[in-house]
Amino acid sequence: MKGQLKASTPAEYLAQLDEPRKSEVAALDALIRKTAPKLVPFIHIGILAYGPWHYKYASGREGDGFRIGVASNQNYISLYICAGDEKDYVAERHKAALPKAKIGRSCVRFKRLSDLDQTALVKLIRDGARNPGKA
Repeated sequence: MKGQLKASTPAEYLAQLDEPRKSEVAALDALIRKTAPKLVPFIHIGILAYGPWHYKYASGREGDGFRIGVASNQNYISLYICAGDEKDYVAERHKAALPKAKIGRSCVRFKRLSDLDQTALVKLIRDGARNPGKA
């Protein structure tokens, strides 16, 4: 996964970024913390993460992840929403409301935070924080 940095705290992660990306990711970090204050921020696999989550598949395989994650990649910012239900993934539900973003199952990729409708982004974060984790 790109966007991984050698940081042990969210503050260290942000400190390693260059402008203008640093301001973009810091603003997204602040928005996530404000919108989903119960999700504890931490570093997981070298990216910003919120809401530690332990998953276990029916096969018995298990591991640790996060509910929401943020990575600063070379050409874009990735917002990971690892939540959903048996029907679909939360990120996919918000595709129409965020037309300037590329959205996959759990990943929302965009160049600038200003490209995204802020109301739709808040709804996405809230929805991701409320729904159960999904690997």
